[in-house]
Amino acid sequence: MEPSPIRQVKPKAEGWEQRKDAQGRPLLQFSSPKRGKPPVHLADLTPEERIAKAKELGLPGFRAKQLAKHYFDRWTRDPEKMTDLPKEGRAELVAGMLPNLLTEVRRMQTDGGETIKFLWKLHDGALVESVLMRYPGRITLCVSSQAGCGMNCPFCATGQNGLTRNMSAAEIVDQIVRANEIIAAGELGGKREGDNSAERVSNIVFMGMGEPLANYARVMQAIRVMIDKQQGLGMSARGITVSTVGLAPAIRKLTEEDIPVTFALSLHAPDDTLRDEMIPVNSRWKVDEVLDAARAYFDKTGRRVSIEYALIKNMNDHPWRAELLADRLLERGKGWVHVNPIPLNPTPGSVWDASTIPAQREFVRILNDRGIPTTIRDTRGKEIDGACGQLVVTEEDERAAALPA
Repeated sequence: MEPSPIRQVKPKAEGWEQRKDAQGRPLLQFSSPKRGKPPVHLADLTPEERIAKAKELGLPGFRAKQLAKHYFDRWTRDPEKMTDLPKEGRAELVAGMLPNLLTEVRRMQTDGGETIKFLWKLHDGALVESVLMRYPGRITLCVSSQAGCGMNCPFCATGQNGLTRNMSAAEIVDQIVRANEIIAAGELGGKREGDNSAERVSNIVFMGMGEPLANYARVMQAIRVMIDKQQGLGMSARGITVSTVGLAPAIRKLTEEDIPVTFALSLHAPDDTLRDEMIPVNSRWKVDEVLDAARAYFDKTGRRVSIEYALIKNMNDHPWRAELLADRLLERGKGWVHVNPIPLNPTPGSVWDASTIPAQREFVRILNDRGIPTTIRDTRGKEIDGACGQLVVTEEDERAAALPA
């Protein structure tokens, strides 16, 4: 299909210098820079490893299971509340297996208190953010999997800071435990009338800082802890969404895990010409290869794939691109995919903006008319820079983190 003559705003860095390699291509960071590892935490370990760790600390192995219950079911790290553990050695056991991983620097609220963005400081001073959102019938937490991101996408604030380091499995899980603790304390906006949902996080989206599949092993350990009904958080895998910009080999690996999480592909352009510039990792794995991997995920799991598509004014929102996206998806069959267009959440100083409402409606209409279920995704937290693509550590965050606790 021939492009329309509509004006095209080409991608370019917005007030920052995009990192490039010696050949002038956008630089990708797949490996985490060397930094001191966070202390080993109960959530980093398998149930068997937890028993061994408890014995190493001089206590019977079954104490590890008791400790897990306090942490995962009661969301506490306070030894004084663990009265079923013997007083002698209790503090040492808690310190040894539940070291403090996240220090809250500050929080910002919007949406009548139903959305909270947290800034956390990790053990080495690295900063990450997570966003807690109450919806009718569910509570969703957007978690970070890396401090920063190495995918270098020019329209995403997180990518502009580069990758500081991978987060440990326990650092990922602790975001949920801390959120549950905050919900239990009544610090998230109150329930609406008739909402009988549980007062804890029910849905996880790996859409905070980082590319989850670039931190594959730790993200999968975190997910196993989330869904462990005996010695974990006991969550439903179907309520966990793992998002990626398109690391095709890791998508294929995820397909073989036999854990039916919801898989989301951040596509943002159906043609390689534009996607090469918007999503630098497209230089490694092109649109067709990534869509083939996504379709294989559906074939193996039966779980419909979400296609995330940031609608950017005059850049990727043209009707011909909606038609091309439909062509690409329908080449791989019907019923396997759902498209979630997201009006761009601009970052400060951005040269880009969200598509106009008429352009959004036309994009959605074209896809729906072609038989592809498509709905504009509701985004929360724009007022506090907590929406998709807006999470970034600022100089103000760093100053706040440097203040004494």
